[in-house]
This record gives sequence, C-alpha cells and structure tokens, in this order.
Amino acid sequence: MTSYVGFDVSLAETSVCVLDAGGEVRFEGKVKSRPGDLIACVREHAGDAERIGLETGQTAALLFRAMEVAELPVVCIETRHAHKLLSARSNKTDRNDARGLAELVRVGWYREAWVRGASAHATRSLLLGRRMLLATKRTLENTLRGAVKRFGLIITKTAGRTFTHRAAAAVDRDPAYAAFAMPILAVLRTVLDQIRSYDRQLRAIARGNETVSRLMTVPGIGHLTALAFYSTIEDPARFKRSEDVGAYLGLTPRVHQSGKMDRTGRITKTGDGMTRSYLFEAANVILTRVTKPTPLRSWGLRLTERTGPKKAQVAVARKLAVMMHAIWSDGTEFEWRAAA
Repeated sequence: MTSYVGFDVSLAETSVCVLDAGGEVRFEGKVKSRPGDLIACVREHAGDAERIGLETGQTAALLFRAMEVAELPVVCIETRHAHKLLSARSNKTDRNDARGLAELVRVGWYREAWVRGASAHATRSLLLGRRMLLATKRTLENTLRGAVKRFGLIITKTAGRTFTHRAAAAVDRDPAYAAFAMPILAVLRTVLDQIRSYDRQLRAIARGNETVSRLMTVPGIGHLTALAFYSTIEDPARFKRSEDVGAYLGLTPRVHQSGKMDRTGRITKTGDGMTRSYLFEAANVILTRVTKPTPLRSWGLRLTERTGPKKAQVAVARKLAVMMHAIWSDGTEFEWRAAA
C-alpha cells in the first residue's frame, strides 16, 4: 500500500497524520520536533510513504535536509498556498492542519517551496546579520543626531560620514551630554567593528566563488547583491526561462482580472525581500552613477522620462535579475564592448 504523511511542525511538538491511498487515516499523533524522532515515526507508521509534506518555517530547512539524508520523499509546501486550504476548515487545530497537509500531498495540489542548502543558508545568515547591524548603526546615529541638537552642541547640518567624529568631539564641551553619549558611542564603535568583520567574511566568500565573481561583472552589482542573489536562487536550472526570475523575486506587477475588469497594480513583492532591495539599490546605481553607456542604462533613462524614477528603478531591477540569471546559466560574463 501507499501512504501520505502530513507534519504540522511547532518548536516543541509536531502533529503527524498518515493517510492511505484512499484518504483514510492510518495514524494520528504527536512526536517531538526533532529530526530523529520524526524519521523514526515515519519508519514505524508510514514505511511505504509516497510523499511527506511540511510547511515552510523556521525549522523546515533543518527537518527537510535531515529527511533527505534519510532518503525519505519529503516536500516543503509554500505556506501561503497551504493556508488557502487549511483556513477553509471550521476548526483550526494542529491535528486538522496535519491532516490537511497530508491531503494536499495525497492529491498533489500543492506548490513545492525551494529549501536552501547549508552553504547558501550560511551565506544568507551573514547577510542578515550585517543588515541587522546596519539598522542598529542607523538607530544609534539618529539618536546622537537628536541629542547634539537638544544640547545645542551642533546646530549645523549633521548628515555625512564625519558626524560620528563630530559627536565624539563634542563630549568634552558638556558633561551632561558626555554622560548620555559615551555609552552610545562605545556601542556604535563596536557595531562598526562587527560590520567590518561581516564585510571581510562576505568579500572572502565572493572572491572564492567563481559564479559570484561573474555576476559582479554586471554594472551596479557588488559583492553583497551578487551573494544575496546567489544564495536566493542557488540553482539556476530550476527556472525554465531567465524571465521567470523577475516574478520569483516579486518584481512583476500584480494583475487582477475578472470579467470586464483588467487592472494591473503594484509589484507583488513575493520572494526574498533582501535580494529585491539589493537589486533596487543596484538599479539606482545604474541610473544615477554609472556613466559608461549600456543599453540597460539608456532604456532605464528613457523609462524614467516616461514613467518616473521609481517605476524605472523597479523595471531596471527586474532586468538585472534576468540578466544575472542568464549569465549564471550560460557561464559567461558581462561584456561592455558587446553592450555598447
């Protein structure tokens, strides 16, 4: 016989449902959310499992990779897709969710999510850590900017890279300001040191990766954007066409069509938000800083005159994603001579 398994995973326990080919429940229960316990449960109650389904989540990658190593037929289901079916039940419980996931993999009505490998996950963790420290740095600097004005120590413009040095120099002029600012300045220096540490690690990864180095030949693409794109896509062969990458990263317009209504809205913003934001920054660099002529820049500037800078930036970001995927798939580099 053939069975289908649904896992509703939480941090402590996982609800398990095993269905046979006809949809009848063979087993229901709970086990600890540890890879070994879940694998043992499958071996005991669903040794003939055709598919094992679990939703994307914090521990999904860990469980997915462990089951792959154990050679179990596991699939990771898009949470938004599964939610449409699971929310239709009148009572939402872990038991019902596990049964709903088992039903999804039994009938085949699901969208499989891509699960990152260990290497891509490690790179992405470094990028996320750096991004978090940048947000902390911005918060600390803005706090100091407000303070120097309240204390009347700096009444001129406080923007620019030299502000931290100016704020530190003002400590000797007011004891009350010094008592407030010294701890913040100490934390800010530590944050800046750790950001530089992240940068060194990420640059070393970029230098050691031939694909990332080729992606960096595209104008406007630095090591951060290339690494974010590389760790998000991971395998270019999973896209039939390079044009599909734009939709995967949420850079295509949302379409609402019903009867005579046909409306095109803003971009969908699905997929990885960090990679999308880096592509936006790269597009802005192409439109405002790159002076060497390329067809992409010329097209973006014409689009800016026609639709405005924001829409042009989104369009150029989508083009960049398509171009980077094509370069990755073809094993080529960006050629300035051919572009000109």
